[in-house]
Amino acid sequence: MTINTACNELGQTWMESGVSENAVSGHIQLIIPGESACFACAPPLVVAANIDEKTLKREGVCAASLPTTMGVVAGILVQNVLKFLLNFGTVSFYLGYNAMQDFFPTMSMKPNPQCDDRNCRRQQEEYKKKVVALPKQEVVQEEEEIIHEDNEWGIELVSEVSEEELKNSSGPVPDLPEGITVAYTIPKKQEDSVPEVTVEDSSESLEDLMAKMKNM
Repeated sequence: MTINTACNELGQTWMESGVSENAVSGHIQLIIPGESACFACAPPLVVAANIDEKTLKREGVCAASLPTTMGVVAGILVQNVLKFLLNFGTVSFYLGYNAMQDFFPTMSMKPNPQCDDRNCRRQQEEYKKKVVALPKQEVVQEEEEIIHEDNEWGIELVSEVSEEELKNSSGPVPDLPEGITVAYTIPKKQEDSVPEVTVEDSSESLEDLMAKMKNM
């Protein structure tokens, strides 16, 4: 909460992550003061109940630790930081991880207007002013491409590969869920239709064949 208060006061964007006490789920969160919910807008249950965070660590009680879950959450956090700093891909405001079901929920939470942190409420007002001051984007209407239906010179585009050849070269595509595709397909095996060349057996001897060749 101390880091959250300082970032709200300075208007500093930051990210936080955490792993549950049973160590089988975790999350990462991007916090932009005034634009998204801060740590005090939707805090963990212990903090929401106004209980001291020190009560999380009790004598003789050890929370579960699973390095794989922590490694996955840490990797997701670093990846999100790189996307934010280098400006590529989609930066997640909130991304959860459920190791039991391999489930990755995402969402974007707006700040709470009645947040207990006064700096958060101040940042919300400043963000509203920034949004109002932004220039309105004009909607550009795309012109429809003109297609000439008449073909004075009779020009036609003909594919050199037939549909049957294209189908055989591409191979079957398996049923895949949305968002997944194959890098390549294995073409169907075609049996060679070349007839076998055979020689009929004759009763002629080698001397008879040599005599025929001399007479040719």
